[in-house]
Amino acid sequence: MTPNLGLRETKQRVAILDELRRDKSHPTADELYRRVKRRMPRISLGTVYRNLELLSDRGVIDTLDLAGARRRYDADRSDHHHIRCSGCGRVDDLAGEPPCCLEEAFKNTCGYKITGHRLELVGLCPKCRKRKKAKKQ
Repeated sequence: MTPNLGLRETKQRVAILDELRRDKSHPTADELYRRVKRRMPRISLGTVYRNLELLSDRGVIDTLDLAGARRRYDADRSDHHHIRCSGCGRVDDLAGEPPCCLEEAFKNTCGYKITGHRLELVGLCPKCRKRKKAKKQ
């Protein structure tokens, strides 16, 4: 799993983390629960929630609290940004950096010592765009 975090390597925790690492869709706890339940039929939703919170608190995974969306989880801890579909709620990773350095641009305008940022873009995913286009025809 992950060394030196003071976490026991329980079967449930390992299964949850394996599924999250395998799934790049930034699943919600409910979505992850359904996937893990296929492997471990006796696991409870509460166990999934507790382990996700623990893994997030220990810095093993990221919790995505995106505007207008349910909390999602991300096993990719590298610096990256997200785009959320306003139609279906799908979340994808965005590659690369924003065109300018956001932290530098706002450094002297807000009075904060900026220590990082998260960027969320909102739009329509290809499936929702296709559905919308089909409705118009």
